[in-house]
Amino acid sequence: MTDPYAGIAAHYSPQGLYETILAALKQAGKDMERLTPDDLAPVDEFHTRGHAVTVEMANAAGLRSAERVLDLGSGIGGPSRWLAKTFGCRVTGIDLSEEFCRTANALSRLLGLDGLTEYRQGNALDLPFPEGTFDLVWSQNVSMNIGDRPRLYGEIRRVLKPGGRYAFSDIVELSGEPLRFPVPWASEPGHSFLRTAQATRDALEQAGLRVLRWDDTTAQAIAVRRKQAKPAAGPPPLALHMVLGPDFAAKIANSAWALETGRLGAVQAVAQRTQR
Repeated sequence: MTDPYAGIAAHYSPQGLYETILAALKQAGKDMERLTPDDLAPVDEFHTRGHAVTVEMANAAGLRSAERVLDLGSGIGGPSRWLAKTFGCRVTGIDLSEEFCRTANALSRLLGLDGLTEYRQGNALDLPFPEGTFDLVWSQNVSMNIGDRPRLYGEIRRVLKPGGRYAFSDIVELSGEPLRFPVPWASEPGHSFLRTAQATRDALEQAGLRVLRWDDTTAQAIAVRRKQAKPAAGPPPLALHMVLGPDFAAKIANSAWALETGRLGAVQAVAQRTQR
């Protein structure tokens, strides 16, 4: 039986990524003995608006040092390493891409954060954790790749402790009009599962996740994508093209076009596991 998510995993699986990043860090003149999460920020936070979203979400979620965090769709670990270093919390990352997980674990060892972070390959629809394991589940621009939202949100609720929170950012559908592909999260239409903001809220509530905070960040996303889509002489040594692939420019341009033409929007939110 064909794995429906194999194509999505392939979309996020550039080979030899850790070695490529190491070479780029050296080319950029970084001190390899004193690397910090900030040194990796140009490449390891590849959701819309990058590190600014991570800071905003952490503040909105009220993250505390003793909490245990699950990062769904953790990529190469940029946000979770920043959370671990900034708050001292323990973060487990799950991602479809084995190459992303390999790179994330290697980068955490390089930065001395492997005691607080760990990454494993897995599927968000079948999480390998007991009920009530985490204080906070975290995801950034992940659910656009997941068609079964009731199951996704049900799994998130299951692994949250009573009163635990789910903090996330998402790209949402606005007009229902077709997109141009590729986009950052999908190479083809069959890999993209967008929902409207209202449909997302409804699915969360039906799964037992009560929305505490909801922010429309479309205007900010447009400003960032507009800037990223401008032609440049060439990417710096350490940049998003390393993880988003050789068609990086087309993905960003198509995303910017969809945001500017009212096809897509961006949201950030915090929800809480209800007692039911």
